[in-house]
Formats: sequence, C-alpha cells, structure tokens
Amino acid sequence: MKQYLVLIALSIFTFGCEKNNPTGYTIDGEAKEIYNGVRVYLQHDENGKQVPVDTAIVMNEKFQFKGAVDNPSFYFVTINGVNGSKMFMLENSEIQFKVNKQDFIKSEIIGSKSNDDLIQYQADLSKLNEYRQKLIVDYQKVNQQKDREAIDSMAKIMTSHAELIEGYSLKFAEENPDAYFSLNLIEFELRKPNVNVNTINKVFTNLDENIKNSKKGNEINEKINELFKEKEKLAHLEVGKKAPNFEAPNTEGKTVSLEDLKGKVTIIDFWAAWCGPCRRENPNVVKIYEQFHDDGLEIIGVSLDGTPRQKDPKQAWLQAIEKDKLTWNHVSSLNYFNDPVAQLYNITSIPATYILDESGTIVAKNLRGVALENTVKKLLNK
Repeated sequence: MKQYLVLIALSIFTFGCEKNNPTGYTIDGEAKEIYNGVRVYLQHDENGKQVPVDTAIVMNEKFQFKGAVDNPSFYFVTINGVNGSKMFMLENSEIQFKVNKQDFIKSEIIGSKSNDDLIQYQADLSKLNEYRQKLIVDYQKVNQQKDREAIDSMAKIMTSHAELIEGYSLKFAEENPDAYFSLNLIEFELRKPNVNVNTINKVFTNLDENIKNSKKGNEINEKINELFKEKEKLAHLEVGKKAPNFEAPNTEGKTVSLEDLKGKVTIIDFWAAWCGPCRRENPNVVKIYEQFHDDGLEIIGVSLDGTPRQKDPKQAWLQAIEKDKLTWNHVSSLNYFNDPVAQLYNITSIPATYILDESGTIVAKNLRGVALENTVKKLLNK
C-alpha cells in the first residue's frame, strides 16, 4: 500500500503514555523453524535508517526482548537469515511476536493497542485502494465504449474516491480520538505540502486530553501554532487579496513595477532557464499570450536564474527568452530563490503562477494548460 510504504519511510514518531501503562515492555517471540543461536534485532528508525537498540538469541524457537519506551513508537524486528523486517508500534505492555518465516511481514503481533490501531488503519486503507483499482478497470471499460456521459460520471466517482483516500488519515484520527496512533497520522499530515491547518487543528483539538497533553501531543500542538502564524504571514497572498506591488530590473536593467506592466488580466509567471518543467510549459503560455494579448492579457516573467551552477545567468536567461519565444515583459535580479519578488510571493518551487484580474486582485494560483487558458477566457469574458 502506498500510504503504508510512506509510513515506513517516515522518521520515528513518539507518543504520550497513559498514566496506568506498565513501566516497561516484554516481547515474547515465537520463532518456529528458526535455529538456536540465530540473532534477532530490535530496531528503531533514525532519519530513514533502522538502528539496532537491542539483540536477542533464538533458543528452542523462542526469543525475548525487555526494556521500556517513553511513548508508543514505531520499531522494527529483523532476524538473521529471514528476508525483510517487521514494522510495528512498540509500547510498554506484554507483547507476543509470532514469526512467519515464509512471509516475515505477515508475522503476528499481539498485545500492543497502538499496533492494533496501525493494523486497522492499514486494513481500511487496503480496502479503499482495492476499490480504487476496480474503479480504474471500470473507467477503462467505459472509455473504450466512448460513452462521454459514462466517462464523465466515472471520472467524478474516481475523483471523489481519490479525495476519500487522500483524507483518510485525518478521518481515521477523527474517528479514533482515544488512539495514540492518531497522533502519528496527524503528524504525517503536517509533513505534507499545502496542509489545511484548520482541518488538522480541528481533528487534533478533538483528541482525548491525555493524548493532546502528552509530550508528542505538545510538540504537534506547537507545530500547528507555527503553521497558523505562517498562514497569517502569507494572508496577503491568498485568493481575493490585492497582489503586492513590486519593482525589479528588466532585461535591459531598467527598473519596472507590477503597476506599470499589468493589463486587464495579468499572469505573474515565475520560471528559470534551468527549470525543465518551466521550459516544457512555456509553449502553452506562449499560445495563451498570442491568443489573448490583444484582448488585454499581460504576462510578467520573473526569472529565478542565478543558481551557482550557471556560469552566466543573464546570458542563459536571455537565450531562454529568445529560444522559447517569450515576447512579454521579463524581470529578474538573477539571484535564484533569493530574488526579492520570489520571496515577496513566497515562491519555493517553480513553475509557479499568480493570475490577477483587472484590479490587481489575485484570482488563482499555479494554473497550467487548459485550466490557465479557461481562467483567462473567463476573466476577459471570452
């Protein structure tokens, strides 16, 4: 499962403990068909690496680990001579580990409430992904029949189901407010780009108090508060806000401003000569510009050239403008992502676009291809 593989790649997550939890854990391993003397390793993840924290020896098809963890956490077990590793949630409790030598990832773990939640989450997500595969097959069938109505209907169903999968982590956390594993899912969501901090905060707020007030809960709460502060800083860049004016040097070194250059519809296009995706998108932008420039469309290209790898950033910038036939206005400080305009507009990756209406209000961001063309048409009443 995609989500399961992502979870394996994540750094170790820790969670608060209930007051009545045992002070330590015992893992009693049942290792059928594993020879005496074979080593078993208990490991945890440190920056993507599984680091051993304890070793046990198989004797009479059994092994044991004893210790304590501050909070329920992701750990792994590996066995010499057995392929793979088994990820699980370790907490302070009596745990049984039944080794499946033929398919180690299917080894059975009993006695960890947090691990039970992990198993349930994986099972639910597996069912959603199985249904997704069915929808793909159904879509391929109706697509072959060239039934436009059926194709559109299936596309909507697939989109809705994809959104369900995308949002399942928070849905699970919302439905399991008493599970420490829910903190893991919330932190996983916080690592995604363009997170909806309002939704995440709502789910976090509804968790049980002992979970919210745990060490990991406090860390997550602090992260949420940081995101709220960051959101406030970027409020001026939200759709519906007036685009901030800027001044920058054009290709001739003359200072120009957004106010001087904008038209009835204005696209601020952040790109660079070194950016492959930008260059591949340029023909689409050229087409839109040629189609609608006479109707009042203006484009302002903001180049983020100036990477240390470029021997002559300005020459690369000018050559790309000529080669791609970008006949609109261009500005740049040739200072890579430190460009003042890029920083003003919080540009962290390119290509990136801001689309402004006649009054200079931001109406959309990061549109490409048909979506960009349709937005320009609508704004120009075409």
